[in-house]
Amino acid sequence: MVGTPAEHAPDPDDPLIGGAPEPATLTFRDVTSADGTRLRAWSNEGIAGPDAPTVLLCNGLGTNPYTWPALLREGCGVRVVSWYHRGTGGSERPRRRRDVTIDDFVEDALAVMADAGLDRVPVMGWSMGVNTAFELAVRHPERVAGLFAVAGVPGSTFASMLGPTRLPRPVAHALTVNAARVLKYAGPAITPVAQRLRMGRLGVRVLTHSGFMFPTPDPEGTGRAVRDFLTTPVDWYGHVALATSRHRRVPLGTIRVPTAFVAGRWDVLAGARDMASAAARIPGATYTEVPATHFVQMEHPDEVHALLLDFLATVEE
Repeated sequence: MVGTPAEHAPDPDDPLIGGAPEPATLTFRDVTSADGTRLRAWSNEGIAGPDAPTVLLCNGLGTNPYTWPALLREGCGVRVVSWYHRGTGGSERPRRRRDVTIDDFVEDALAVMADAGLDRVPVMGWSMGVNTAFELAVRHPERVAGLFAVAGVPGSTFASMLGPTRLPRPVAHALTVNAARVLKYAGPAITPVAQRLRMGRLGVRVLTHSGFMFPTPDPEGTGRAVRDFLTTPVDWYGHVALATSRHRRVPLGTIRVPTAFVAGRWDVLAGARDMASAAARIPGATYTEVPATHFVQMEHPDEVHALLLDFLATVEE
């Protein structure tokens, strides 16, 4: 199925969008993963521009196209193929209730690649998607032409959280895993409140001045991204986060493709020092630190996009 689903159409009563048209035309289609789970895949192929290189995007947990504003511009020069994680944004949950792991996300990435006819491509990851990208590269090196990691570490993610606080890794891990556990069990009570948040101009302003996220050049797009994220029940995020917290460090010694890391200096969800350490263990990898939070590609879209284009110029597909 191809097209723009109703759940992503503009709301004419939205005080932030005001019924304005989509900033770009995205295509959506249903893809079936290896275990039968139906995924909602998406692409910006209609606006990337002629001869644009293709990148597989392993996005952040439960996030959406609107978290990548530079890739939604006409002629952005990069064709992106991606998907919504299981249980979010139109993708279904597994038919049997169980943990959803990075292993599942790797299988989902392969299914999306197969549907798009992609044999070997550069893979870009953001946040928890960096875990997926690197795991994919280790398990299926013949499918990955390069790795572009944004605000994420290749494994042991929860131990890297709260980086700016300089807490010991075991303490950071315990605090963040317990926070995910709270989301899982308190989620049913939190979800109705979260889903009533309008995230208009005032809501976006509060969020982007909270320290968790900095101001962005596109507050309208930021509001849309957050509203889309909040359509998923909070307890499902907690459930998946707890399972993915068990993903161990990826053996970086096996990485033999061009690799680039882009970190946010004030990121509390993926420590910059852990990203720098990972880059140092991969021959030829580059590391760029931006004065940003976890949402570096939303706060500095032009800079991150330029880094992506420079990176793609070094990749041989």
